[in-house]
Amino acid sequence: MTTRDALTRTYVGLRRLIAPDLQHCQDAYADALRDHVHDGVRWLDLGCGHQVLPDWHAENEKRFVGLCGTVVGIDADLESLRRHSSIQLRAQGEISLLPFRDASFDLVTANMVVEHLENPVPSLREIARVLVPGGVCIFVTPNARGYATRLARHVPEGLKRRVIRVLDGRPPDDVFRTYYRANTDDSVRRLAETSSFDVVGISLVNSEALFSIVPPLAALELLWIRLLMTEPFRQLRPDIVAILRKRHDSTPITPGLRRDSDQSSSEAFEKALE
Repeated sequence: MTTRDALTRTYVGLRRLIAPDLQHCQDAYADALRDHVHDGVRWLDLGCGHQVLPDWHAENEKRFVGLCGTVVGIDADLESLRRHSSIQLRAQGEISLLPFRDASFDLVTANMVVEHLENPVPSLREIARVLVPGGVCIFVTPNARGYATRLARHVPEGLKRRVIRVLDGRPPDDVFRTYYRANTDDSVRRLAETSSFDVVGISLVNSEALFSIVPPLAALELLWIRLLMTEPFRQLRPDIVAILRKRHDSTPITPGLRRDSDQSSSEAFEKALE
């Protein structure tokens, strides 16, 4: 048994004692997908990287992808796309200018991607463009008001990569710049309003402790998470799972072309998020 394995076992024991009902944000995201992935769905996964879900959801990922009629993944990072094993149709590209026709998909998803959007308005409008009327967009992203994001925003980018590697085991090339410009429940609602979406649901959810491999800190963090499970502290939970539905009466938006009024409202919205 490695040192990391031993520390993980210690954390599991602490979690069972302090916060036995704790659910990882990825479990909440998988539950949301389960309700919308079914036979014949045309599914686009944004920022797909090398997997749709984390390793412990590998069977769910395989089942979800197998259920759909068409599954497409898009990411700006070519190496990540090359390592993807479950999605066969993959494209390199940017979310703000998707290389797909209008109304190409029934479902669009994004797993820990929205926080990386420098300009979320054009990106959400592109998502609306490629969705059919009534189509659904589901994403999980950090909550800008959550304690984890508040800590992360004060860590220099270079140091952040090293910390993430130690705490999460992710290599430096799997860590990307974050902006958090659509990362509160209020900003998601405003973004939906300006991007032809209705809000189906926004859930503020907890996740596993950041310092799970540091037992003394993990115990303190689990006590804090236990407090976050109560309603008065829900706004400080670390993650958001959002479900948006494209309006049936929405006006199509041509990619790369917006009226001056649209440009002004986009800039005003993005300024309000800063």
